[in-house]
Amino acid sequence: MEFTRRDLIRVSAATAVLGTLSRVAEALDDPLPSWNNGAAKQAILTFVKDTTDKSSSKFVEPKDRIATFDQDGTLWTEHPLYTQAMFALDRLVKMAPQHPAWKETEPFKSVLSGDREAMAKFTEKDWVEIVGVTHSGMGTEEFQSLVLAWIGVAKAPRFVRPYTDLVYQPMLEVMKYLRQKEYRTYIVTGGGQEFVRVYSEQVYGVPPEQVVGSSIATTYVNTNGKPVLMREPKPFFIDDGPGKAIGINMFIGKRPYAAFGNSGGDTQMLQWTQAGDGARLMMLVHHDDGTREYAYGPAGGLPDTKVGTFSEALMAEANKSSWTVISMKNDWKRIFPFDK
Repeated sequence: MEFTRRDLIRVSAATAVLGTLSRVAEALDDPLPSWNNGAAKQAILTFVKDTTDKSSSKFVEPKDRIATFDQDGTLWTEHPLYTQAMFALDRLVKMAPQHPAWKETEPFKSVLSGDREAMAKFTEKDWVEIVGVTHSGMGTEEFQSLVLAWIGVAKAPRFVRPYTDLVYQPMLEVMKYLRQKEYRTYIVTGGGQEFVRVYSEQVYGVPPEQVVGSSIATTYVNTNGKPVLMREPKPFFIDDGPGKAIGINMFIGKRPYAAFGNSGGDTQMLQWTQAGDGARLMMLVHHDDGTREYAYGPAGGLPDTKVGTFSEALMAEANKSSWTVISMKNDWKRIFPFDK
């Protein structure tokens, strides 16, 4: 049987169409379309397959499927300053007229005068004071109303977009994929628990009861016959560093099978996860894309940053412990949902 030129063109066209359809079907079947093919993506796919396939020796019962995620720098951008810190600074300025003494009292004086150089040197004690006055003296519901109103209009300085737009699309896909495979996804953050609970379900699909974070002391009071959980100007629990492992045990009650972080404050969470039996997935997001987001940490553009520090020691720990380091530059096709 002989083919004419027209037949060959038809066959070629049909083959091209089938190839395109095949690629489209493959893309539709890909649970992580914003990830480039590579070791990081494969680590996630392999982990999920191993732990959810009943025929696998690494199978994990659905009731035990838990994955924990740090928030700042892991799920959304944390530069030039943590979102909650921006909220605290903004609220401090709005409260200042009722506190004239702040103009002469540090650390408030530096904030009100806009002294960025001084603010860059704030200690943990300085931030505790700022959070103490801006996050307390009210009931929990009133505080959450303030957060909801602020986050609805506040915009990140570099991107001039709402902070809730600056979530990482590849990580949203990981969370969704894990939930499809009957994993419960928890946010375990050094940020304020009540702060994150305001938007966690809408932004990440994580219900408020699955947010574990730092918290300040609260007192039960009865005001005009109405019970109120009054927020006090002192910390109750700091969910960072070793506190993350403690918080997971205290509030979740089970060791995660997967843990995702991005800085030294997540080290103990990943160590705690890895110490369990069976297949475990430990991953760190490395900010090495100064064009699409920011570059800091080893070989980054901001090596001395105090925000989300990814030190050489952490990189060494990741290599020694066989944790997967996610390169934003190389592993992610896009970073934010609005990226093309």
